[in-house]
Amino acid sequence: MLNEILSSCKFVMDKADHVKINYKNLDLFIQDIDSDDLKHWLCNNPYNLFYLEISKIINFLLIFEVIDYSFWGTPKWTIVTEFGEKDGSDALLYVMLKHVKEKGIFDFSKISLPEFKSMLKGNVDIPLLEERYHALVEVSNIVNEKMNGNFYEYIRNVTSDIELFDIILKYFPTFKDERKYKGENIYFYKLAQLLVSDILHLRESQEKIVVDYSHLLGCADYKIPQTMSAWNIIEYDKELSLLVDTKRELEVSSKYEVEIRASMIVVIDYIKNKLENISAIDINDYFFVSSKKVKDKVKPYHLCRNTNY
Repeated sequence: MLNEILSSCKFVMDKADHVKINYKNLDLFIQDIDSDDLKHWLCNNPYNLFYLEISKIINFLLIFEVIDYSFWGTPKWTIVTEFGEKDGSDALLYVMLKHVKEKGIFDFSKISLPEFKSMLKGNVDIPLLEERYHALVEVSNIVNEKMNGNFYEYIRNVTSDIELFDIILKYFPTFKDERKYKGENIYFYKLAQLLVSDILHLRESQEKIVVDYSHLLGCADYKIPQTMSAWNIIEYDKELSLLVDTKRELEVSSKYEVEIRASMIVVIDYIKNKLENISAIDINDYFFVSSKKVKDKVKPYHLCRNTNY
């Protein structure tokens, strides 16, 4: 399936009507990449996540990342913490981690919708509240029924991204992330790749074991294309630019959404093939972390309400 992600995204870019890759600017960008900045996005130990033992971290990442999507809105869902106001994925990480630390459990199979809503209480309801709730309950039930209540123990002998990715797709249908484009199936699997990457990176650093995440392609979302656009690596035509800049919501599986997401996968693969000994998923994280460097010149990111990113 990982191979199909890349091949399907290349198909999109070969046929794309509204998004193109500026390879001249991309080649210039590659020259300035500092390999020392290629760090996993969780390396700064957010909210003392690494104070948990590795089994608990992995079990937590599963329940966190299965609902880590689609935070945009007006106003944006925001919570108040001792670190100040937080929104988006950062806020969700804080809330979920705080809950599991206080309760000491990672099983959400019995939580009610009102309890879940209260846990995520902010200035407004988080988007797709019920979808997140049902996904969280479903995943917890699967872990209990198929994995003896412990996801980490079930996958602890798995150190290959291909094998781990296949396990996640086999057992957790909520991670499905596919689109249709000009009659072809297009594959992204953003959250499944993110989960695989996080598990293997953290096990590598915390358990000091040898892992392989070299086959991962990248996590097609809205933030990374926004950053690539700010660097003029990917370019939108006038029609799409108007939709994005005026914050018009794009339909799921529309040609606009699919071309935007596919372009970033192809860009990351191109960079990986130009550089030595650097994985595509680390390049993905480089764009994610370095988005702050272009915050003064970014335009709006594309809006597409869905449960994939």
